[in-house]
Amino acid sequence: MKRIVIFFSLLTCWLIMAISCKKSNNEEPQTNLKFVVPSNFPKPVYQFENNTVTNDGFELGHKLFFEDALSINNSVNCGTCHQPFAAFANLDHSVSHGVDNCFGTRNTPPLFNLAWQQEFMWDGGVHHIEVSGLNALTNPCEMANSLDNIVRTLSKKSPYPELFKKAFGTTEINSQRIFRALTQFTGMMVSSTSKYDKYIRKESGGSFTADELSGYNLFKQKCASCHSEPLFTDRTYRSNGLDLVSKDIGRDSITQTGTDRGKFRVPSLRNIELTRPYMHDGRFYTLEEVLSHYNSGVKNHPNLDLELKKGSSLGIGLTKVEQGFIISFLKTLTDHEFIQDKRFAEL
Repeated sequence: MKRIVIFFSLLTCWLIMAISCKKSNNEEPQTNLKFVVPSNFPKPVYQFENNTVTNDGFELGHKLFFEDALSINNSVNCGTCHQPFAAFANLDHSVSHGVDNCFGTRNTPPLFNLAWQQEFMWDGGVHHIEVSGLNALTNPCEMANSLDNIVRTLSKKSPYPELFKKAFGTTEINSQRIFRALTQFTGMMVSSTSKYDKYIRKESGGSFTADELSGYNLFKQKCASCHSEPLFTDRTYRSNGLDLVSKDIGRDSITQTGTDRGKFRVPSLRNIELTRPYMHDGRFYTLEEVLSHYNSGVKNHPNLDLELKKGSSLGIGLTKVEQGFIISFLKTLTDHEFIQDKRFAEL
């Protein structure tokens, strides 16, 4: 009898300790999220002054990003076109696909380093990160919804009222809070841990091969005037001579000057290995096609960028060997740590 009592006493102690440890582990404070500027990056345009990143705000934005209810018929979400494994571009899709399998007119841009962007969309029609998702939510060929309907839907859908209370203090759901939560999520998508970054910062894992170094040197000579480091875009709008006549007028739809017809935002080349197809209309499926265009396919568009008129012929002269070196370098811009970051994974 005494042995049985001792046994149950020990068992009770063990259970208490196990429950205590489990409770303690569950109550460990989550690491507070913080927006950090990489040491080799410039000062960001958006610095979260009135939208401080919090764990609750970020997680709300994360849930909203992958929420089908943001679309009019609950069929697509932001992640449908902005796929995490493709650096939040739309792998192998020339143009965006929205509700009812509607095809858009432009290629889905990747999402990262948005806090450093001055303007958004291929034509720069949006000037603030906090409303950069407005077009996707309301475009009839994307999510085809309205802000009023989204607010009504989320207000009735559990657990959103409680999530908004945790993030913003009350259960009120409005468009500003939706956009700010989404911005906390997308604004934290900082891609700065590629092999290139480690090379620049002299960190472990940043040693270039001979081909990569040759490509880097060629890149600085041939490409960096538009795709300037470290963001690999100078954030301007240019015509790269895709066509003699521009079917999509691009930047001119905003400025209406005529001189901006056929110009599009210079995209970042970070993660370019993962974000095919390329150009505003997704016409090129490989990096080899892109470099071949610059070597011998540039058309003499009326607004063709002056950088592509410098030589005896249009474009950027590159041998096949040189193109191979540049592609080797471009692949050092692939940020595997960013792509595999569980904080941004699909829910």
